[in-house]
Amino acid sequence: MLKKISLVFILCSIACSEKPKKSEQSAIDNQNKVAQFFAEMEARALEQPYHGIFTEEGEPEGLFPIFSTGVSTKPIVESAVAFIGILSNEQRQKILFPIDDPEWRKWSNVDNGIYKRQGMSLKMMDTAQKKAAFKLLQASLSAKGLQLSKDIMKTDQTLRELNDNSADYDENLYFFTIMGEPSATAPWGWQLDGHHLVINYFVMGDQIVMSPVFMGAEPVLTTTGKYKGNTLFQDEQNLGLGLMRSLDDAQRKKAIIATRKVQNNNVAAANKDNLTLNYQGLSVSEFNEGQKETLLHLIDQYVANMREGHHDIKMEEVSQYLNQTSFAWVGDTSENAVFYYRIHSPVLLIEFDHQIAVGIPGANKEVPTRNHIHTVVRTPNGNDYGKRLLEQHLEAHHR
Repeated sequence: MLKKISLVFILCSIACSEKPKKSEQSAIDNQNKVAQFFAEMEARALEQPYHGIFTEEGEPEGLFPIFSTGVSTKPIVESAVAFIGILSNEQRQKILFPIDDPEWRKWSNVDNGIYKRQGMSLKMMDTAQKKAAFKLLQASLSAKGLQLSKDIMKTDQTLRELNDNSADYDENLYFFTIMGEPSATAPWGWQLDGHHLVINYFVMGDQIVMSPVFMGAEPVLTTTGKYKGNTLFQDEQNLGLGLMRSLDDAQRKKAIIATRKVQNNNVAAANKDNLTLNYQGLSVSEFNEGQKETLLHLIDQYVANMREGHHDIKMEEVSQYLNQTSFAWVGDTSENAVFYYRIHSPVLLIEFDHQIAVGIPGANKEVPTRNHIHTVVRTPNGNDYGKRLLEQHLEAHHR
């Protein structure tokens, strides 16, 4: 597996940062190899029916019931209906899919030169349609989540500038699809898919499931160009390191699963819907109260990308299973360390990873850096894409 991963990074580095001495055809050939690799990986994943991310011990009882949250989803439904309403028939054919379509699982964080996306991108939309698409995001996300999404899109403009105006990068190459028909009662949802930004958003009644979510950035700190000063994921980085440094020696020994950070460590990104992942690291039941508060504050950096109200519902669920949560670490704990951490509970999986440089010309492509970050948020035990809620709905209403 490590050999395959290494091959991907080698090919990705070649495709994303061509040296002038290589011919244009050679660059195209290398990029095609990378694209074929990702296409084949996705095809293999989709051959298997969706199951979900589980531990070897299986599923705890009582997870993910259907209930009324008391938080209205009416603004989300109305925004989706308005968005669909200004599309042409041809555009609707591109963007609309059945609620159980495999399109839910067809996403990837890689750039557009490597991965072919479905749906309709911001670049394909006119001004009114683009405004309506962002209103859907605004209704679905918190102000923090909306701004973070926009800032991630900006990093693709920066990569475009750094890579000789490469068409592989574009702040408007983010694709929307809608699964099912927007409804106040029936299940439906939407997906935003693009480089370093993927949001899967399931809605049923007044319940929502916002996962899988992939958010990343390269560069993390923009020092030149149109969006100079754009900076991302500093709280997620610094709070994670602060929590790790607050642990005593005995706690650190349990939390650290590898002391050296020499590669990319994300395990639950694209095409990993059926991952078997056991708890690793330190159990939160061994945290003191201050450490638990710090952990909840760290988790909130990710959950707070959801709209207000539903954010509170999710944090209540996280708190309910806090003592069944684990915290795992890869790397050292020095002030400027590069590292990976994982927060894993029955109802939430978070990954933060300093990645090897890919898109920035001249960067060291052999070691992880703070200037390339990937984060993943999942709902383990089968409820990514709201699948557990959808199953219960279908059993009750469509036997």
